[in-house]
This record gives sequence, C-alpha cells and structure tokens, in this order.
Amino acid sequence: MRVQIDFASEEWPAMLALHDQSTRLCDGMSRRQWMRVGGLSALGLSMPHLMGNAIAGPSAGRVAPHPERRAKACIVLFLLGGPPQHETWDPKPDAPAEIRGDFQPIASATPGLQVGELMPLTARLTDHIGVLRAMSTNDNAHSSSGYWMLTGRPHQPMNKENALPGAPNDWPCVGAVVRHLAGDGGRLPAAVRLPEEIWNTGRIVWPGQDAGWLGHTADPWLLECDPNAADFQVPDLKLPGDITPLRVDRRRSLLDNVNRHLDGLERGGSVARWSGLRQKAFDLLRSPEARAAFAIEKEPAQVRERYGRNRFGQSVLMARRLVEAGVSLVQVNWTRWKDDENVAPAWDTHAKNSERLKKALMPPMDQAYSALLEDLHDRGMLDETLVVWMGEFGRTPKVNARGGRDHWGHVFSAALAGGGIQGGTVHGESDPQGGYPAGGRVEPHDLAATIFDCLGYPPETVIRDPLGRPLVISKGQPIRALLG
Repeated sequence: MRVQIDFASEEWPAMLALHDQSTRLCDGMSRRQWMRVGGLSALGLSMPHLMGNAIAGPSAGRVAPHPERRAKACIVLFLLGGPPQHETWDPKPDAPAEIRGDFQPIASATPGLQVGELMPLTARLTDHIGVLRAMSTNDNAHSSSGYWMLTGRPHQPMNKENALPGAPNDWPCVGAVVRHLAGDGGRLPAAVRLPEEIWNTGRIVWPGQDAGWLGHTADPWLLECDPNAADFQVPDLKLPGDITPLRVDRRRSLLDNVNRHLDGLERGGSVARWSGLRQKAFDLLRSPEARAAFAIEKEPAQVRERYGRNRFGQSVLMARRLVEAGVSLVQVNWTRWKDDENVAPAWDTHAKNSERLKKALMPPMDQAYSALLEDLHDRGMLDETLVVWMGEFGRTPKVNARGGRDHWGHVFSAALAGGGIQGGTVHGESDPQGGYPAGGRVEPHDLAATIFDCLGYPPETVIRDPLGRPLVISKGQPIRALLG
C-alpha cells in the first residue's frame, strides 16, 4: 500500500484515495475514494532518503547506553578514496624518495610524533588525538574495503570493486546500529549523513551505508546538500510559500480522521508505519528546534571562515551543530568535488599525488578538521564528542609512473580524538616503507567496537536479526591503548 498527500490541494475530499484494491469501508465509501493523496513533494518532503528511509525512526531496539559512557556523540569524517598514510599520519623521511614522496614531516604537539608537513594546523592539536598507524583490511577495492570500515564486517568476497548493497553484504552500518540502539529521542534522528552518499564512478553507491537487515527505520538520514551554497537550505524541510502552519494543521486533522477509518484493517502493517512517518514529518516541519539546527547562516562569519568556505568545511560545521542539537552520530563524507577528474577523484590520487594533496586536498582537510577539534574544545564539547578521521584504505608505498599512489589496504592510518580518547598517543606501527603492519595491527571491527564502546554500547551488546536471533553489534575489541 502506498499513501501520498497533497497538502497544497484545496480539494481534499475529492483528492482522497488509497492506492490499493478497492475495499469498501463501513460507511460505504471505498478506500480508494477515502485516501487519494497527491504528493509529499508539496511539503518539500519528497526526498526518498528522508521519507522512504523511514523518518519514523526505530524504537523496538532501544537500549540505554552505559552510564559511564565516554562520549555522548560521534562525528565521523570519511575521506573517500583513501588518504595516503605517508603524507598524513605516518611519514617515512628515511625511506627512498619514491616512497617518502615530496613532503617532509613536521613536529607535532606530541613529543616524538611527526605528521606530514601539509597538516600544520592539526599538528598543534595532537594532544587531543590518538593515531592508529597499523589499520588494515588487506582489501584494495574501494567499495568492499569501505564496507568493512563502515560496518565493522568484512565484505564477501573481499577485493570486490563496484560492490552493490544487498545480502550477504547487508550488515548495518555503525550509524544505523547507533540509531537502532539510541532511538530518536528528539526532533532529529539519532544518526545523520551528509552532504551525499559515497559512490564510485558511474554513481555506483557503496554497500554498508544503510541499516541493511535492521530495516529502513534505522537508516541514518541522508541530507543531500551543500551548506556552503549562498542559497543553502536543507532539502525537504521547507513548506511551500502558500502553505501556512494553520493549513498544515487542518490537513493533519483531516488525515487523522481518514486514518481512523483504517484502524483494524492494516494497523499492524504499512498504515501503522505511515502513521509514525507522518507524525515525524509534521513534527519536523513544525519544530523550531530542528530547523534551527540547520540554520548555519546564524554562525558568525569568522567561525564559518575558520572551517573553510567549501562544501566539506561547512558540512563539518553542520555536523557540530547537529551534535549540539542532540544527534548521536553524524558522518561527513568527503566525496568528489565538481572539478575532480576521473583519473584522481577525491582522495583517490592515482595521478599527481603531490599536486592534488598540496592544492586541493590537504589544506581544506587540515583547516576543517582542526577547526572542529578547536571549536568543540572551546565549547566544552570535545570531552563528550568522539571525532573519527578515516578513509576506506591507504595508498601504495611506492609512487607510480604518473606521480600518484594506488590503492593499498594492507596498512594505513586513522585517527580518533575527543570523547574517551587518550590524546597524544600512537598505537601500532608500519614497516619502514609504510607498506605492512609491523606491530599493533587493527582491523575495522576493532575500530567499530571502539566507537560503540565510547558511546556506551559495549561490543557484546545484542541486536536481533529479522528472525529474532541475537547478534552482538561487533566482533571486535575496543582499542584499549587509545582509551583514556
């Protein structure tokens, strides 16, 4: 059954119909006559990511976090393409030139810890950061290695490029598990993604970004937007200019009366799901708190400039605002920018690695990442907000003939900061070429377990599959060396 609403129509009695078989109701009217409702697009809520992905939110799986949780929220910065370990967290100054690359290491705020020279702002903040230098998937394909990083479960099979969502690779992403456990306690969902999904060339969307077998009600909301745009407004949150709150209330009252006729017919199925979805939609549209969370234009100009006036920087600033508004997990995806070339899109620097890093990648990343850490610290939020910096893998130790680095899942770096993390720490090491782990190897399920644990959900926390079977949220172990 499919229900739609045209709130802009003044002809509601004539517009009511239900897209289903023509079953008669007790008053003699057909259900097809009772509910013919035009389109949620009139409300600006046509976007399938908001409505089709169950705005209603989860409830049955809600679990209270451990009272001694380390963090109340988590912000994940996901750098599509795989940032190079050599030029970021694991420089190799003593390696041959074709391995160490064109840049030198610089000292950081942590004695003995050097980072790449293109991270000067971040280098000053490493006393808040724990670095993982031996992350490993042994998977050199974007989408399958990314699936493991996003869900904490390895893809079947590994090294599968352009992998698609669906069984057997339908384990819920970390954000979906958090939303399922935390529930949507306020006006906003517990998990949000922005500014778009992660995809390969050809708009092939990666698996591991949704709730999988947990069901659409646990999907993290996807906000497709550009918070840096001069005319920015969050998609699907604006009422048409001629639709006043009073008219919305009238439509809502009429729809409530209509739905009462369906009680006992399909209340346990799609009508029940629609009822919750409709309620959430109205609440969101009417809620000044929710709309205020997206009002990035209210930020002082100097704050916006500090994050960087680009899509990534302003998306990171939006993540801070969403966390302030009560969202438990926000994932900011660095995806392709409009001028990226297919030979080296986003962080996938197969060619001109040094040029791409110096001009297009490292400065805005360094600016936004450091701004987020400083901003959270200044607001007294860093101790209760976990910030995760990661990609799907790293880059090859040796620079190729095009001056680029290729896919490398055998060893790469990630970083965690804030809530629950022992700052100024380094766990794991790579070999002298930055090609393989030399100690302290960490796999994605351990990273997922660490995120869950910091948010108050130990990895042995149980969720249930569609058949009711108990499953632990992670088979990994929290990375104790990084936990304060």
